[in-house]
Parts: sequence; structure tokens; C-alpha cells
Amino acid sequence: MKQKIELGKTQELVVTKKTDFGVYLNTPDGKENEKILLPKSQVPEGTELKDVLNVFVYKDSEDRPVATMLEPDIELGGVARLYVKEVTHIGAFLEWGLAKDLLLPFKEQLYEVKTGDAVLVTLYLDKSERLCASMKVYEHLCCNSPYSKDDEVDGRVYETSSNFGVFIAVDDKYSALLPKKEVFETYRINQPVHARVTQVLEDGKLSLSAKKKIPEQMNEDASFILSRLENSQGFLPFNDKSTPDDIKQHFHMSKNAFKRAIGHLLKEKLITIEKDGIHII
Repeated sequence: MKQKIELGKTQELVVTKKTDFGVYLNTPDGKENEKILLPKSQVPEGTELKDVLNVFVYKDSEDRPVATMLEPDIELGGVARLYVKEVTHIGAFLEWGLAKDLLLPFKEQLYEVKTGDAVLVTLYLDKSERLCASMKVYEHLCCNSPYSKDDEVDGRVYETSSNFGVFIAVDDKYSALLPKKEVFETYRINQPVHARVTQVLEDGKLSLSAKKKIPEQMNEDASFILSRLENSQGFLPFNDKSTPDDIKQHFHMSKNAFKRAIGHLLKEKLITIEKDGIHII
């Protein structure tokens, strides 16, 4: 199968012609009109015809395919966190290790980015065969993480869903989800998250929880409730009959976690539970 020069990728190409302004590169079986320029400033000293060079191919400011010896921070279909250099009327421009900055169009932004933001993006070719960035990274995250159940991980939110939960890129690379049942606060895109792996799914994606294992989490939840009681004159109008939504809204935990915590406090004789709510002793 004939090899093609690929935009957005690092590849080995052959020197087919030398000029005063650089060398032309092509695949071993490429046609004359398919060759691309590696500018003189980038040509390694001593380069000769038929030498093989490892280059990245992109488009210059005049939309012409061109090669570079520089290594970009992201390649086609990859995912990386890049800094916003400036925002213009056509979108944001990102720094990615090359002279020409990378465009993040407005339609590919999940929120309004600002200069200096570090945003998680993938690299794609638009309808005009131009390399652009997109914050819609779900399909491009890896599903082969080294993590196992109960491992603690760090990541950032890249998307939220009222139906599924909070989508997180662990290590800016691996696909993970904080399921809806585990979401007890409002998360924003780009927010850092420290979580625990609860399950590695068959497809390799990670299921997460922001809570710790039950015994440890129960102690933290009990301490939190006791602190709330102390700051509320020793009374809170909640008990094991309160609705899950009320518990989630006021304590940022599930009803089961709430019941475990107040049960622990009751056993330690730190509270009493009455019809009107919880009383501190």
C-alpha cells in the first residue's frame, strides 16, 4: 500500500531534492507533486539526498504543508493540556511547541477560555484540512491505564452530564467517569479532582468516587456532621427519614453515608436522634 505524507503526524520522509532555501521531502514511493519543504533553518547539518529524516508535518501561515524537526506538544488524535496564548474574533490560539500557534475554534470550546488558561484538547483536521484543536476529547482518551480498584488518582473535569455524571481525564490521558450517584457537589470544567478508582470497566475506562473507603469515609462524614451541629447550636433538622435529595444538598453525601455517620455518632453517644432531627449531647 502506497505511503502518504500525513498532516499532524511525525513520520520518516526521504530527502528528494536540495535547494538554497531548504530540502524537499517525500515518501519513498511518492509523486513529484506530493513533496513538501523542510526550511533551511531546520535542515540538520550534513543532510544529503536520500537521507531519511524524522519530521512533523503541518501547514504554515499560507496554508501550505511544511515539515519541521521540532516536536509539537500534541499530534493528530492525541490529547494534551495546552496554554491559551491569545483569544481573537475567530477563536483562541494555543501554544503547542511550533512557530505557528494552534487554533481552538469557538465551536470546539466547552466554555469561554481566557489567555493563560491551560485547556485539555485533541488535535483534528477540519473540513478545510487545517489542523485545529477541540476540547471535545472523550473519544480520544486512552482506556489502558495502569490503575486498579482502590488506587487514588488525579485528573481534571473535561465534561459534565446531568444523566451520567462528571467525565474526568485522569493524568490528562485516561478516560474516567464520576458516576451521577457519586456526585455530591457542583463540578466545573477544568476543575482538578482527586478520586479513588472503584472499578475498571471491561473497556478499560475507570469508574471513580470522590469518597474514601467506607470505614474511613464514615469517620470523616461523622466529624463533618458533628462540626455542623456545633455550628448550629447543637441541632440539625435532619434524621434517617430525611429525603436523599435533602441529605445531598445539605451534607454533600448519599443518604446511606449519612445514616452510617449518624449511626456512628449515636453509638459513640455524641448525639441523639429525635423526630425533629439530630441533637448534640
